[in-house]
Amino acid sequence: MYVTYANSTFMVVGNSGTIYTSSDGTTWTSRTSGTSKYLNGVTYGNSTFVTVGYGGTIFTSPDNGTTWTSRTSGTTNELWGVTYANNTFATVGYGGTILTSSDGTSWDNRTSGTSNLLNGVSYGNSTFVTVGTSGTILTSSDGTTWTSRTSGTTNNLNGVTYGNSTFVTVGQSGTILTSSDGTTWTSRTSGTTNNLYGVTTTTTTLLAPSSLTATGAAGQVTLDWTAVSSARGYTVYWDNSTGVSSSSTAITSAITDNYTHSGLDNGTTYYYKVAAIDSAGTVGALSSEVSAATPLPAPDNLSASGANNTITLTWNSVCGATGYTLYWDNVSGIDSSDTAITSITNDYYTHSNMDNGSTYYYKVAAVNSSGTGTLSSVASALLSANIQGSQTYNAHTYAITSSAMTFAEAKSAAAAVGG
Repeated sequence: MYVTYANSTFMVVGNSGTIYTSSDGTTWTSRTSGTSKYLNGVTYGNSTFVTVGYGGTIFTSPDNGTTWTSRTSGTTNELWGVTYANNTFATVGYGGTILTSSDGTSWDNRTSGTSNLLNGVSYGNSTFVTVGTSGTILTSSDGTTWTSRTSGTTNNLNGVTYGNSTFVTVGQSGTILTSSDGTTWTSRTSGTTNNLYGVTTTTTTLLAPSSLTATGAAGQVTLDWTAVSSARGYTVYWDNSTGVSSSSTAITSAITDNYTHSGLDNGTTYYYKVAAIDSAGTVGALSSEVSAATPLPAPDNLSASGANNTITLTWNSVCGATGYTLYWDNVSGIDSSDTAITSITNDYYTHSNMDNGSTYYYKVAAVNSSGTGTLSSVASALLSANIQGSQTYNAHTYAITSSAMTFAEAKSAAAAVGG
C-alpha cells in the first residue's frame, strides 16, 4: 500500500522518492527520502517504518519518517508490497521476488516458486499471503517457505488484506476472491468489470495490557497482567536496563495473562513491557514498564561465637555481592524488620558492647545494586563474662573460660559458642 497509519502518524509514499507524513491527515510535511526512485509500499513494525520501491529500494525510518536510511535488499527487482507481522517484515515484487527481515535492516531472499509479478502481501490467521499476476496466490506460515495455492482465476491480482477472519484479494476485471485460511478461495460478485487495485480493512490496535506486575525470585521473574479482549497471545519485551521498547528482546510464547521468565542471573534487576497480539498477528500497544530484581542467594554457614561483651560472626561470601546487611535481636524469629547493621564489606563482623548473660540472634543477607538478597539461616550466641573465646578440636568446639566452672556451666557456655 502507498499509504499507512501507525505510531500516531499517517505516511504516504510515491513517485520520485516522495514521502509525506501527517499527525492528523490535514497538515502534511514533506520528508527527504534520499532517493528519486518510485516508492510502491510502506508499513510499520518493530518501532520502524519501512518503504520499498523500484530497483530493490528499501529505506527505513525509526523516527516517524523524519530521517531515512537506505538498506541493502540484495535485488534490483521492483518491490511492490510490504507488510509486518509475526515479528517479520515481508516484501514482494517483480519476478516472484520475496524478501524477509526481522528488523528492516538485514534482508533474506526467499524462494517463491514463481516468476510472476507479486503485487501485494498481507498477514492473518498465522499466515502470510501474497498475490500477483495470472491469479498467483502463495502462502507461508513463517515467511520463509512458500506454497502455491489455487485461486480459480487467471486474472491479475493486485492487492490483498485480512480482516474479520477473512482474506480478501482484488484485481483485474472486477475480480474479488475471499478465503478464511489463504488456502481455499471463493470468487465473489463485485458488480463491476473495472480493474480493482487495492483493498483494505479497518484494523484496531489492541489496547495495552493493564496492571502489569513483576515479582522477582531466585533465578526468575513472574509477570502478571490483565487479559486483553480479542488477544490470541502476548509478546513480552525485556531488558536489564530501563527504557524497554518493541525493539528490546521479545518473548513471543506467552499465550495467557501471565508469564514466568526463568534462567535469570541472581542479584540483577530486569525491566519489562507487554503487548497483546490480535488474530492477524499484529502487536498492540505496549504496557507501562515494570521491573523486578532476582535476589542474591543467602550466605551459607553463618556462625556466631560470643565472649565477654563481644560476638564474632562469620559466613560464606556470596558471588556478586558488594556488601552485607546483618539483622539481629535478643529474641528469636529474626527477619528484615529487625535491627540492621548495614555497609558491611567483608564476610565477617564483630558485634561489640553487648550485654553479658544475654543471648543474641542473627541473620545476614548479601547486598548489591539490585537490592538486598535472601536472608540466611539463624545463628545465635550466649554472652558470658567467663567466656574468653573458643577453640575447635576434633569436630568439637570448646569454650575458653576465665574461671573454674561446673560441668553444667561449661556445657552451657560451650553451646553458646557453637559446641
